[in-house]
Amino acid sequence: MKAAAYVRVSSPAQSHAMQRAAIARAASSRGDTVAIWYAEKQSASKLARPELARLRADVRAGRVRRLYVYRLDRLTRSGIRDTLEVVEELDRGGAELVSIADSFDMRGPARDVVLAVLAWAAQMERDAIGERIRAARARVEANGGTWGRPHRMTKQEREKARDLVMYGGKSIRAVAASMKVPRSTIARAVAELGGKAREAQLRHLRTRRGGEKTPQGATGP
Repeated sequence: MKAAAYVRVSSPAQSHAMQRAAIARAASSRGDTVAIWYAEKQSASKLARPELARLRADVRAGRVRRLYVYRLDRLTRSGIRDTLEVVEELDRGGAELVSIADSFDMRGPARDVVLAVLAWAAQMERDAIGERIRAARARVEANGGTWGRPHRMTKQEREKARDLVMYGGKSIRAVAASMKVPRSTIARAVAELGGKAREAQLRHLRTRRGGEKTPQGATGP
């Protein structure tokens, strides 16, 4: 049978390779060929995801007869209701769901109970990960550090890029080419540092105006 597969990772730095290889082996062992891949790098905290939406549309159109996932939480991690919604939509569209790592029969009589337990566990795991991330961020920032990926450019380079765009009349494309970095990196530097520069200028003007005294007997504008 020609089958479909949905693979998902949570961040751009992660790869689908492990899930793809495992699904391809499992499908081959059942005599299936994965003809359509739905792959995305999105959090499963909500159902509004482009590739999942495309998959669901294809299921409703009857274009998917068997769907492979590495594990159920690749489809959803947003609770029991969302998980059952997606699985029931697969049922209505005539698409058999195969989860290769969960190791239980998706067509058995206790399926909905098992699905509910797995969905609850996936949501609890997601919430726990979120708590750990928030705690780690608080510790880093409390110690004077910064959270997130390091900047691709030094502060001096980012300020230079900001000045070239804001005051030097250069385009973001031209600055990116001259500094050999992506345009998105220059755009972020200009948005962040440019906003701070404008705020500093406004504070300076307000301070000057607040310190100016109107000559005695004169009226303001």
